[in-house]
Amino acid sequence: MSQQTLGRKTAANGQYFSVEPASPDERRIIEVSLRGHGVRLETSRGVFSGGRLDMGTAVLLRHAPAPPETGVFLDLGCGWGPIAIAMALESPRAEVWAIDVNERAVGLASSNARRCGAGNVRAVADRDLPVGLRFDLMWSNPPIRVGKDALHALLAGYLPRLSDGGVAYLVVQRNLGSDSLMAWINRELDGFQASRYASSKGYRVLEVVRER
Repeated sequence: MSQQTLGRKTAANGQYFSVEPASPDERRIIEVSLRGHGVRLETSRGVFSGGRLDMGTAVLLRHAPAPPETGVFLDLGCGWGPIAIAMALESPRAEVWAIDVNERAVGLASSNARRCGAGNVRAVADRDLPVGLRFDLMWSNPPIRVGKDALHALLAGYLPRLSDGGVAYLVVQRNLGSDSLMAWINRELDGFQASRYASSKGYRVLEVVRER
């Protein structure tokens, strides 16, 4: 299941994973620290964690290991862009893709990358992601609340786009099924090995490695 399909299935409830949010596009500027980079970013209603840096995202950014200097990276479910921008600022020679079903979020991620001077970020809707593009690294705070089946379908579609030896870091709240998600990846996705990489503030950071 693509994020676009997921968005169509969930748009009726007006959540942040709608393709076109029904809430007014009311913008505000917030100051955040992304792995030591202090930046001012624009957020809005109708996108994930539109008023602040989400705790799960903060845990991922605090604990994920330093990304390679070069490569093709993916932020799956980018929201207004903090994860993609953090990767891009830390690895300015990498090619960083940021995707989301929410068109307002994609626009914010793109403009925020320009605002920060992260010219190596390309924020697009998932339907515009080049077919066959593979990723050396994926960081994601995935949309757990879409439900287990939809989440599994989403990850089953994107984890196989990791290159051989590629790695994903996923942050998931412990009481929302982080351990069961890890078990599902190990059981259902051939060629992938998931393990706990870090735990903090009720969240797990899962490391998912694609075997060579």
